[in-house]
Amino acid sequence: MGGRGPLTLDDIVDLRAYEREREAFRAEVIALKKIRRVPVGPIVTVVFENRTTMRFQVQEMARAERMFTDEQIEAELEAYNPLVPGPGELCLTLFIELTTEQQLREWLPKLVGIERSVELRLGGADGGPEETVGATVEASHESQLTREEVTASVHYIRFALDTEQQRRFVEGPVALAVEHPGYQFETELPDVTRASIASDW
Repeated sequence: MGGRGPLTLDDIVDLRAYEREREAFRAEVIALKKIRRVPVGPIVTVVFENRTTMRFQVQEMARAERMFTDEQIEAELEAYNPLVPGPGELCLTLFIELTTEQQLREWLPKLVGIERSVELRLGGADGGPEETVGATVEASHESQLTREEVTASVHYIRFALDTEQQRRFVEGPVALAVEHPGYQFETELPDVTRASIASDW
């Protein structure tokens, strides 16, 4: 289902209809996330979300929880629509990928505030000045995720770019960086990733 802007009830099909399209839709989303999943250093990965990835999230939640009523679906839409980017926005899910209890105990206290330490770095390779754009934390999720002594392993963040910044983003190069006292890494976004993100606008 195409369209722009937030998801609505009309975008979410009932469970029987979803079962008929699920295999093809799931393959589409896996292919999309492969392009939009970017590692930043050894333990942080981000996924640039969009309307399609969020529709998949809502449909899968409805399927898993056997949601049949409009009210149930509306509650899911309220939770996930903040991660549908508007014009010039990038919405990211940031994963701290730790596999053992020991890693969790070591890293999660060390990385408090990481969600506020993510930045986009636009341009710079052609000798022009590099511009840094800071992230904002998705407010509706922040209260559930942020603690003073330990961070969560998943965060939701966004960037808002003005018209000139959008132009620089499309032209590249663009790097995504984490500038945290306990974790400092930078990754240049591949051309295919930037193109996919820009197509959301």
